[in-house]
Amino acid sequence: MWRTWVPSLAIVAVAVLVLTTGALTPASIAITVVLLALAWIGSPFVFPGHVDDAAARREAADTNTPVIYWRPGCMFCMRLRASLLRRADRAIWVNIWRDPAAAERVREVNDGNETVPTVFVAGSAHTNPDPEWLRAQLR
Repeated sequence: MWRTWVPSLAIVAVAVLVLTTGALTPASIAITVVLLALAWIGSPFVFPGHVDDAAARREAADTNTPVIYWRPGCMFCMRLRASLLRRADRAIWVNIWRDPAAAERVREVNDGNETVPTVFVAGSAHTNPDPEWLRAQLR
């Protein structure tokens, strides 16, 4: 569980460093605000609650819902999440750092790599898909 917070905490530490090592200028304040926003976006608070791989597969089979495998700190995951807006809650989100079976499934379709986001729609895997395409799947 603690691994999910490491990227956000590291970004917060850099933001604190920016504020404490220099003068309080408009630029340093703006950089700090941007860093804190990135820390928030990358935190587990922003992503929907974790579902384990087995439950995600069952629900996806029953409801034909896309399953998105992600990990905290992944900029591509954050971009996908942000671009989906309210539709993000229509997908099933699985954190591969919290579920070894999920990480294994991602490795199976990505030549042994844990490349995320990996999205399964109707049993087909799509690695780092175009957000517009995924939005259409979530209608």
